[in-house]
Amino acid sequence: MAYLGGVLGGTIGGYCSQIFGRRFSIIVLCVIGGALLYPYTLVSGPGIYASAFFEQFCVQGVFGIIPIHLVELSPPAFNTFIVGTSYNLGILISSPSIIIEVKIGDRYPLEPTGNDYGLAICLFAAGIFAYAIIVTILGPEQRGRRVTDHDSDDNDREEGHEHHPNDRALWVIRPKGRY
Repeated sequence: MAYLGGVLGGTIGGYCSQIFGRRFSIIVLCVIGGALLYPYTLVSGPGIYASAFFEQFCVQGVFGIIPIHLVELSPPAFNTFIVGTSYNLGILISSPSIIIEVKIGDRYPLEPTGNDYGLAICLFAAGIFAYAIIVTILGPEQRGRRVTDHDSDDNDREEGHEHHPNDRALWVIRPKGRY
């Protein structure tokens, strides 16, 4: 159920970010995801399915929008470098998180069942949502900015190139007369 929420969240979140803006969509999904942390991590029973669905909807909605937001903010020559580097640096920074989660779980034990890892996950996720909201609020919005090196089609035509009418990508250029 959670996986389905993640797939739908990434798809619907990305679509809505085209309409409402990247920053607004990220902030709204972070706030909703933060509000769902308690039922997602600290409640048991049949209601966990709905909270897992909607929590993953929000998480994947946010982290589906962030890469295109980074692409739009970065210079065209460094689009993939910035997104790839930030992704890998995020993995590097988060690598000790499992150790920290275990230590938090050990610090707040549940008497009959052992350690409270739900609380540790809740605290970490709340921190991530808060961080994403703060960084997004402080950053600019450049939704719809052209993300290629070619700023104008006129430059291509002057060099003897034209775009094929069926080309969907902005960066595909073919020489004149060769279709």
